[in-house]
Amino acid sequence: MQKRVKSNPKLEILFETVSLEAKGDGRFLTSLNIQNVKTKETRDLEVNGLFYAIGHTPATQVFKGQLETDEDGYIKTTPGTAATSIPGIFAAGDVQDKKYRQAITSAGTGCMAALEAEHFVSSQEA
Repeated sequence: MQKRVKSNPKLEILFETVSLEAKGDGRFLTSLNIQNVKTKETRDLEVNGLFYAIGHTPATQVFKGQLETDEDGYIKTTPGTAATSIPGIFAAGDVQDKKYRQAITSAGTGCMAALEAEHFVSSQEA
């Protein structure tokens, strides 16, 4: 992804910069107030779109050696479920979805994991 961004002449990379405020006319985004974190200089940057990307490395290190993961660090689940390699442990969202990595995936698989956990707990009570 970095190579694609760097090679696109329509994109400007602003290193050491954070967004402070998104501004618009009530219907559309028109600018971002940004700040260089080193110089503390702020300015308005004229924009009409905003996309956040935080990378593609799943935050699964805490489970290393405990849950089965694939070669990229994503937690393996039984296909069509949120079940992991340990009974009663379920994974949802970006830590197990290598393909889509989207908020809706997290919400959907989160619901799956919650329902599966509830069913697991119920089955243990019998």
